Order: sequence, then C-alpha cells, then structure tokens
Amino acid sequence: MRIAFLSDIHGNYTAFQSVLKDLEMQKIDQFICLGDTVTMGPQPVEVLKALRQLDCLYIKGNHDAAVLDPERSEQYEITHYLAPDLYWCQKQLTLDDRAFLDAFNPMLNLTLPNGVKILAFHGSPLSSTDIIQATTPPELLDKYFAGQNADIYIGGHSHIQMIRRYGEKLILNSGSIGNAFKFAYSPGNIPSLLPWAEYMIIDQIGDSVSIDARRVYFDTDELQRIIKETDLPGSAWWLRQYAK
Repeated sequence: MRIAFLSDIHGNYTAFQSVLKDLEMQKIDQFICLGDTVTMGPQPVEVLKALRQLDCLYIKGNHDAAVLDPERSEQYEITHYLAPDLYWCQKQLTLDDRAFLDAFNPMLNLTLPNGVKILAFHGSPLSSTDIIQATTPPELLDKYFAGQNADIYIGGHSHIQMIRRYGEKLILNSGSIGNAFKFAYSPGNIPSLLPWAEYMIIDQIGDSVSIDARRVYFDTDELQRIIKETDLPGSAWWLRQYAK
C-alpha cells in the first residue's frame, strides 16, 4: 500500500502541478493532505480544484482555519503582515469552498495492512500551530504524543522535510509543496525558498515500510510572473524570498 502525504501547498498551484505530474508515476493508493492548502499564494482556486479531484483525506492546518476566520489570525499564529492575504484568499473562495475547508479533520489515524499504525496531523496531535523539528527536545515530544500509540507520526507545518527516530517510533515531516524553506523559520526574518516542491510517500512492502521523501523541481520564474500579475497583498513578500 502506497500513501502520498501532501502538505503546505499554500496557494502555489505552479508547484502543485509539478507534484501532480510526479504522482502520476507513483501508483498511489491513498492521498493524505496535511493542511495549509490555499492561503498566501496567488492560485487558491486552482489548488482547491486539483485537491478535490485527487479525492484526498484532509487535515485542517492553521492557515486553513485562519482563512475561514481572518479576524482570529493571531490565534492561529499567522504573522501580522500575512493577515491581508487571508482576506484576499477568502474573497477568491466560494461558500462551498469554505464549507469544504471547514470539514477538514484535526488529525487522522490509519493502519497499514501489516498492522503498522500511522497518526497524521498538521503541527502536532495537540495543535496545528506546534512545530516539530529535528531539534525538538524529547520531553516536548513526550508531551505532544502522550496517550498516542502510533508507530509512525507524520505532519507538516514546519516547511522542512524530516525523518527522525523517536524511541521505537518514527516522526516524519512531508515538507512543503508550495513554500519549502531552506532553513528553519525564525520570527522577524524572511525565509529563503527552495526551487522545488516536497512531499512524502509511505509504502508497505510485505512486512517492511519504506519512506520516500521526494523533491520535485518547478518553474519558479513562472510562479513569480503569476505573482506579479495578481493583486495579492503579499506579492512582494513572495518575490523577496525567491530573490534571496
């Protein structure tokens, strides 16, 4: 069984198109979207249409929640200068689109045919705004995963791919399709974006499980052209990231 995990598309359909082409060759049995689908980027409508056609199981990220209620963006830890993009994105969406986003799950439990249990979420099982990184202290991981019995934990949110062992467990991050960071985000600093989209495949082969952290290049010049032609409030923010 092959499961593809897609996260943090952030309205970047240009990057998502490249991933969709790569997925056509992967013989995927199940798609899981880990959240943060439509906000920030210039192509929210196109992203949402493509996601619907994939027939994913969906998890709600902090940006998905924030675009439904931009007045509470601070609660969802959206940087203040990105708040105007939430309002812009919301205007692009229909009432049906918003209802679709609102129906996303907080997290999902899956069991592979060989009995391996997977818990999927956006930030952590406790909150969509928690950040799990390679350097997260074990005692904090103990807090995040208290009461859980999965063998594999997989999320997004940090925009950095990761495979980390946690005792007998694995902690994974599928990376970001639309906004892959070169380095971990630090408040007050504009991140540098990488010229590829990231996603992950978990594959069961008999009693074994393999992890494929994939990197798919896309046309960043085309994305910047599209950004320049929109009235997206955060367009300058995007262009500065690719200029670094």
